[in-house]
Amino acid sequence: MATITKRELVIKISNETGLTQQQVFDVIQRTLDSITGALSNGDTVVMRNFGAFQVKETKAKIGRNPKDPGKDVPIPARAVVKFKPGKEMKDQVASTLPMIREREK
Repeated sequence: MATITKRELVIKISNETGLTQQQVFDVIQRTLDSITGALSNGDTVVMRNFGAFQVKETKAKIGRNPKDPGKDVPIPARAVVKFKPGKEMKDQVASTLPMIREREK
């Protein structure tokens, strides 16, 4: 499976739309900055048919030090971003299972 970088995404969209790579990069970067800003304010970001980004709190817990398993290490509560895919994305991704299995052979 391939990994798509932001640069590759910019090039693909630029080729498809005729916009310059700089214009596409600016739009993508501003979109990501806006999403990050909203999440850092505790807001939920919903994009219909794509999904929703939401800030959740993980509970504080006690972990183990891998170098010294006898010692407890407190792990504080923290805020994490969760993503819940939308219906259209779920449906499209679900149809890729045969392709994923074929690549793993």
